[in-house]
Amino acid sequence: MFPVVEHFISINGEGTRAGELALFVRFKGCGLNCSYCDTAWAKRSDAPAEMLSAEDIAGMAAKSGIKNVTLTGGEPLMQKDIAVLVRLLIQNGSRVEIETNGSIPIEELAMLDERPAFTMDYKLPSSGMEKYMCLENFRFLCCNDTVKFVSGSMEDLERAQEIIEKYSLCKNCHVYISPVFGRIDPADIVEFMKERRLNHVRLQLQLHKFIWDPQKRGV
Repeated sequence: MFPVVEHFISINGEGTRAGELALFVRFKGCGLNCSYCDTAWAKRSDAPAEMLSAEDIAGMAAKSGIKNVTLTGGEPLMQKDIAVLVRLLIQNGSRVEIETNGSIPIEELAMLDERPAFTMDYKLPSSGMEKYMCLENFRFLCCNDTVKFVSGSMEDLERAQEIIEKYSLCKNCHVYISPVFGRIDPADIVEFMKERRLNHVRLQLQLHKFIWDPQKRGV
C-alpha cells in the first residue's frame, strides 16, 4: 500500500515532457530537508494520506485517459514496492516518469527491461542537502532521463557546471538548470550559460508556477 497525499491531472511543469498532460501521484515522506522545498507539507509525518494499492493507482491511471504518469513526492523511491507499481503502470501502457531527489539509488528501477524515465535532482550548496547525493546514480542514466540542477546562487551555478563536466552528463542524459523561484533571476542563469558555453544544457522554468499561484496545490 502506498500513502498518497494527492493525485491530479495537470501539465508537466518541468522535465522533457514539460507542457504535456500528466497524471500526478504524490507520495508522502521525504528523507531530505531542502531550504527551498515547495512541497514540505507532503513530507510531514502528520500529512493526511490515502492508502492506495498498486492496482488502485494503475486503475486510476487507466480511467484517467492520460498517457503520462508522474510519480512524485515527497520522495517516491522511499516507497516500498515502488518497482511493483512501476511495472504494473508500464504493463498497462502508461509512460512513467519518476521525480526523485537524487539521494536514493535508482539502479533497481533503471535495470528493468521496461524502465521508467527519471527526472533526478542534484542538490546544490544552497539546498543544504548536497552531502546526501548518490553519485552512483549517474551510471544508470540514459537518453530518456534528466538531471536537474535547481540553482539559487552563483555558487550553485559554479557547482552545477563542475558536476556536469566531471560526469559528462550531457553525453548520457538531458541536463536542465532551473532557478529557485524568487531567489535568482533566470536572466543571470542565461548569462552564466553563455559565458561558460554550456552547450546542451537547458534553462527550464517551472511552468506551473507561472500559470498558477506558486503556492497552489493540485496543479
